[in-house]
Amino acid sequence: MAALEPITTLITGAAGFLGWHVTRLLARHVESVRVLVRPTSQARAMEGLNVDCVYGDLRDKASLANAVEGVRQVFHVAADYRLWAKNPDEIYENNVVGTRNLLASSREAGVERFVYTSSVATIAVPSGEGLPDEGTQTRLDQMIGHYKRSKFMAEQEVMEAAAKGFPAVVVNPTTPVGAGDRKPTPTGRIIVDFLNGRIPAYVDTGFNVVAVEDVAEGHWLAAKHGRIGERYILGERNMTLKDFLGLVAANAGCAAPRMRLPYAVALAAGYTENFFCSMIGREPRIPLEGVRMARHKMFVDVSRAIRELGFRPTGIEAAIGRAVDWYIANGYVTRHSPPRRGGREARARQGSERIEIAEDPPSPSGRGQAEGCKIWLDVLPHPAPTASTVSTIEFNT
Repeated sequence: MAALEPITTLITGAAGFLGWHVTRLLARHVESVRVLVRPTSQARAMEGLNVDCVYGDLRDKASLANAVEGVRQVFHVAADYRLWAKNPDEIYENNVVGTRNLLASSREAGVERFVYTSSVATIAVPSGEGLPDEGTQTRLDQMIGHYKRSKFMAEQEVMEAAAKGFPAVVVNPTTPVGAGDRKPTPTGRIIVDFLNGRIPAYVDTGFNVVAVEDVAEGHWLAAKHGRIGERYILGERNMTLKDFLGLVAANAGCAAPRMRLPYAVALAAGYTENFFCSMIGREPRIPLEGVRMARHKMFVDVSRAIRELGFRPTGIEAAIGRAVDWYIANGYVTRHSPPRRGGREARARQGSERIEIAEDPPSPSGRGQAEGCKIWLDVLPHPAPTASTVSTIEFNT
């Protein structure tokens, strides 16, 4: 086993899906890993990892002094990912002000390397001139919704700091999939809803997919080999939503949806539900920002990270298989079946273990807080004043 590097590393967002995988990888590479958590965060996600927890809040710069003391490298993975919020200012406070505060604290502490987890959303905009890459110039007015705008603005903070000599590198993950997606993220929700027979149709959209473990490795490679002030897309394969669901179906042993849902139907459903939700103050299941994001395919060129960092994706088929197995084993699946087909029993592909799944056990609650896409079709009574709804389309990375 290789010797651990004698450096102290701070990571934010360690309780999240990607952040947890980055933390686990760092614990194998460096002697001292410190994770920043809010007092209200669930630190149990850190159980079993050799890390030290420090409490603070990115919005409160004074609380970050203790977190960065003696730290040589920082991985800023935390982000507030919501496609809808009663107070959108909170998204900017967490993503933009929080990043600005951590940059300032890291600079004052003499941090030698700062890796910022941005998003492919700051790059993958329609251009009509080939696949977008790290050199693609985008503008704030091209970002759809508060989340994307906040990530664009936060990335600009990092790039401006790097232009002034601060040793910062930016990574832009695409759509990570794999085991351990507890919330789950919107991408994970696609898999969960499919396994529960709630996706009989798909929209004509697309995105780049990559194993979450590979994205974690890409962060480490960026810290070691990335050039200051540069961006690196961490992704693997450009896929349509239809093809993605086909791979999920193949791993789950069931049929993929064949019906394509017109974009206009999804948009109309979004407008209808958002109107009623605005009247009663409830979070919509079909955020308009999510529908609008799904209008174009977020395909990108991922060759730069391969060429400059030595990034080597290991395959999305196995990653999707790990995700399917994990959701089944952890009770997210109430029935393991394709749309319109029943069934109570699912087999995890880990050894010969069989998992009995009850007809209607309670499913984990919570909305996704990361990159991804979500779509399903309901023809059931809706809790809002509408008779029925097409729910939900969300797309982001």
